[in-house]
Amino acid sequence: MFSIREIIDIAIKIEKNGENFYREAMEKVPNKALKLVLLFLADQEHEHIKWFEKLKARMKTTDENLKVAEISESMLQSLVGDQTFSLDDESLSEVESVEKLIELAIELENDTILFYQMLQTFIEDSDTLKELDEIIAEESRHIEILREYGG
Repeated sequence: MFSIREIIDIAIKIEKNGENFYREAMEKVPNKALKLVLLFLADQEHEHIKWFEKLKARMKTTDENLKVAEISESMLQSLVGDQTFSLDDESLSEVESVEKLIELAIELENDTILFYQMLQTFIEDSDTLKELDEIIAEESRHIEILREYGG
């Protein structure tokens, strides 16, 4: 069973994976403009990490204070499917073109949006939902930015 705090931990891990991916990708591309875009995306992912860490700290630790105290692993699995939310070093090292790197980054961003849309169903606080909506919008803008470079 997963608690809402554990689900937030997954969100933090997703953002860390994204930040690491963009920072490592910067080393693999010769295009200075694309390097700056990747740095911008990495920095945004870092800001998302900080937001989720603050959200987790605000969450009450007692079950009676959480509307959704637990979600079963099978339910979480059915919601997120087989999305991995990470790109290991091997997949990044196998990238032979900027187009493939962009494709992988867009896939990661799409998976992230899917997860956050699922997370929305567990949040009742309107301010928190608004902030999460903003993060989803930023992730969508990441895809738009990446598509500009992906052709």
